[in-house]
Amino acid sequence: MAAIWPLGSWKSSGVFKPCWRMCIRAYSKDEHKEKGWFRSLFVHKVDPRKDAHSNLLSKKEISNLYKMQFHNVKPECMDAYNGLSEQILQNLHNDPDYPCEIVGSWNTWYGEQDQTVHLWRFSGGYAALTDVMEKLKQNKEYLEFRRERSKMLVSRKNEILLEFSFWNEPLPRAGPNIYELRTYYLKPGTMIEWGNNWARAIRFRQENNEAVGGFFSQIGNLYVVHHLWAYRDLQSRDETRNSAWQKSGWDECVYYTVPLIRYMESRIMIPLKISPLQ
Repeated sequence: MAAIWPLGSWKSSGVFKPCWRMCIRAYSKDEHKEKGWFRSLFVHKVDPRKDAHSNLLSKKEISNLYKMQFHNVKPECMDAYNGLSEQILQNLHNDPDYPCEIVGSWNTWYGEQDQTVHLWRFSGGYAALTDVMEKLKQNKEYLEFRRERSKMLVSRKNEILLEFSFWNEPLPRAGPNIYELRTYYLKPGTMIEWGNNWARAIRFRQENNEAVGGFFSQIGNLYVVHHLWAYRDLQSRDETRNSAWQKSGWDECVYYTVPLIRYMESRIMIPLKISPLQ
């Protein structure tokens, strides 16, 4: 006759401990598999890639490279900084010996204060960037400009960027406009998924001609995305952004991209006189 164990005595006896633990482990493993399968029904998947996201997301038919400069200016020096920059940077922009051009220059209006943002395009990629940097070392006017500028700045930084293949080419436009630079700091490893979603969603934000350009970083702060938008004024911005929510599919873009973001910021900017984006 099989022995009948009093309730609870098997725990202390040790006879059934190995079997009990195996059962618990087997149950936990099966439960984990079931939960993983159930969760997979709702997770937005991205196809596996075997190439750098810079090659997959950038425009292959052109070799443009972009540099975005952020200059934090002493408040009392802002007018002097703008005047000096407009003169020297315009000369550099117009010089055919330098394979670079100003895409836009702005002072921040809302967001980080006493800041100027410059966006440069280098036609010819990294080779053009190197060529410009070497020539500037011999440019006496520019070297004097840098010495004077250093007296006006609190801090500065720059980023090397590529443009997304599915975004508008940032071309000159007439004003008056205000510009919004929305910057997204993504979780590492999520750039492909970000690009997949925005490639489908960008059409929802082009009907009012507000989309100017979209970029992602290569050097500087990494996994950073910059979206540049143009609006007539703040009221127009509010109406344009709200209208996107009336279009079927825009909510899906927001739903799938928000979890990819570590944090984000927005700048409202006013163009300088030399800016091709007015």
